[in-house]
Amino acid sequence: MKFVIIAVILVVGALAGLFFCRNGWDKTFPKSELIDVKKVSFKNRYGIKLVGDLYIPKKKSSEKLPAIAVSGPFGAVKEQSSGLYAQTMAERGFITLAFDPSYTGESGGEPRLVASPDINTEDMSAAVDFLSVQPEVDADKIGVIGICGFGGFALNAAAMDTRIKATVTSTMYDMSRVNANGYFDVMSEEDRYKLKEKLNAQRTQDFATGTYAPEAGLPDQLTGNEPQFVKDYYNYYKTPRGYHKRSKNSNTGWNMTYALSFINMPILTRSNEIKNPVLMIHGEKAHSRYFSEDAFKKLTGDNKELMIIPNANHTDLYDQTDKIPFDKITSFFRENLK
Repeated sequence: MKFVIIAVILVVGALAGLFFCRNGWDKTFPKSELIDVKKVSFKNRYGIKLVGDLYIPKKKSSEKLPAIAVSGPFGAVKEQSSGLYAQTMAERGFITLAFDPSYTGESGGEPRLVASPDINTEDMSAAVDFLSVQPEVDADKIGVIGICGFGGFALNAAAMDTRIKATVTSTMYDMSRVNANGYFDVMSEEDRYKLKEKLNAQRTQDFATGTYAPEAGLPDQLTGNEPQFVKDYYNYYKTPRGYHKRSKNSNTGWNMTYALSFINMPILTRSNEIKNPVLMIHGEKAHSRYFSEDAFKKLTGDNKELMIIPNANHTDLYDQTDKIPFDKITSFFRENLK
């Protein structure tokens, strides 16, 4: 019976994908009639080609508009949550850019399915580069939204890139912390050393074979014994709700050795130096809530805010528009990108 259910889910997902593609729309959310969308590409500082969707309000004044770069969740693509955020904010008067990070989706970079604390932070600033030279964008009014793991990269970019005038994080993960310490910081120093031994042995094997061993991704079926947050991820990435053929989380896992640099290079070292406004949003019931709460404690100044959404879990803030506080996000950017 379980195999029948899985088969039905995969078939429905495939049919949904065919429907969107045949209608010229390959996103996991409906197209708004209030915006125009065009595919764009640009290079980051390391020469990697990034591909994004630029969302432009159909009804706009002749004045240049504020703009927002959006990416995440970690392992997702622009056709999923980041595109939904970008489209919604474009409906509200901003020019927005949802983009695929390096090594994933339609963006470039080899080998595939690699992540980097440095390069993924750079991806955020590269999106700011692109927006800053668009003729319809006011280059002095650019903000960023980072979802899940890209919430951490958004904060890291804001600590470095003074062109980012306002930052929103939603259901943020600190990817360095979770890779170095495990969930809820349960990994001991000895455990971490054993993990590094395992990953470095895998590096040797990968080099010898010229291939890259994959990390285990989400299961293709649930046993019912998984932690609730794994079930939540499954219910987004593995069902028609959020499945996308280019999403790592909907399909295979990362390259197994991707975690090495995150273990050794914390991304939020300078987050206390962010001077521009920051709004951090997290679900009350999210397993990851502690990432935002602890990162918020490190921020300084009186222009920072942590907003906890009642009864929301981690993935609710990916696409549940009755829980994502778009009115709050809109007022935050209108106030701080003016």
